[in-house]
Amino acid sequence: MKGESVSTKQLFGTVLAVQANFYRVQMDEEAGEQGSRGAGEQGSREKIFPNPQSPVPNPPILLCTRRTRLKKIGQQVMVGDRVVVEEPDWAGGRGAVSEVLPRHSQLNRPAIANVNQILLVFAVADPPLEPIQLSRFLIKAESTGVDVLLCLNKCDLISEDERQQVSDRLLAWGYQPLFISVQNSINIDQIAAYLQDKITVIAGPSGVGKSSLINSLIPDINLRVGEVSGKLARGRHTTRHVELFEMTTGGLLADTPGFNQPDLDCSPEELIYYFPEARTRLETANCRFSDCSHRDEPDCVVRGDWERYQHYLEFLADAIVYQTHLNQQADPESNLKLISKGKGQSQYEPKLESKKYRRISRKTQLQDLQELYRESED
Repeated sequence: MKGESVSTKQLFGTVLAVQANFYRVQMDEEAGEQGSRGAGEQGSREKIFPNPQSPVPNPPILLCTRRTRLKKIGQQVMVGDRVVVEEPDWAGGRGAVSEVLPRHSQLNRPAIANVNQILLVFAVADPPLEPIQLSRFLIKAESTGVDVLLCLNKCDLISEDERQQVSDRLLAWGYQPLFISVQNSINIDQIAAYLQDKITVIAGPSGVGKSSLINSLIPDINLRVGEVSGKLARGRHTTRHVELFEMTTGGLLADTPGFNQPDLDCSPEELIYYFPEARTRLETANCRFSDCSHRDEPDCVVRGDWERYQHYLEFLADAIVYQTHLNQQADPESNLKLISKGKGQSQYEPKLESKKYRRISRKTQLQDLQELYRESED
């Protein structure tokens, strides 16, 4: 009764993709071995993989649903989750997720669990490297709490001297960039070594070569690649959803939808700690005031002549607006409201007193006139 023992035994896997109410789960290798035994000793390969010409995935992948119990308790199943799968139908390639194991990390945008590192990909040319944009991505990556690996693509388009200047500049920021060229296969093996046996999220603006890099690391994947817009010098978005892809050298890679300006959703107090060069200053000395905002306070150890200080001031203004917005949502009695000014700009303005400035309806006006008329008749 081997088949029965397999159907009731809990098996483990990793969620590779989530679409609608279905989950594509890569089962652990031992699960694949048990599935072969449970299908019967004769013709087990044909029952699990009907087409003998197609390669047998090892470990196997099941299309799973979520148990109703998980839905009732509000348990979300995310890409990257380690899950327990019950009642696997090896012949049909189906199963049911019955439990989500504890996560050691979690990203919300994109929604991925158990991430080990973020591979931040930018181009040094075509599109040109924009320091403020790169800084914003780095701050967003730092705020996740996972390791950050900075990769600069299209290094073949700049000279050795220009490459050294970029490297020295980013070292002052606290990062050791890795220069690559997907087109000329420069340092691709070095990138693969960093990704081995880890769950890695690739992020960065559109058009810098993220999909091309994944195609180089996983040749059989064939992701769509977009061109760079000549008018805007920006890439066109090609990735539509989050999915984990297995590398031949080990490890899982997540491509994410490209975007040009990630949201900074951190508090003003914690922002400074996402700048490695400022973090180093705070580790060796303390500001005079414990609630120092590092703008114009006396005896501030952070304020100074480091390059990204102006970036910090700009992001601090964004963080203050974000915090005010959160406070506004938490306090509906507040006398401020957020007004959109277009082109991504917004500001807070005083609310008008609703009763005082509310327009009187025509029905009410008519009733008032009728009442006045009756009073005059009396």
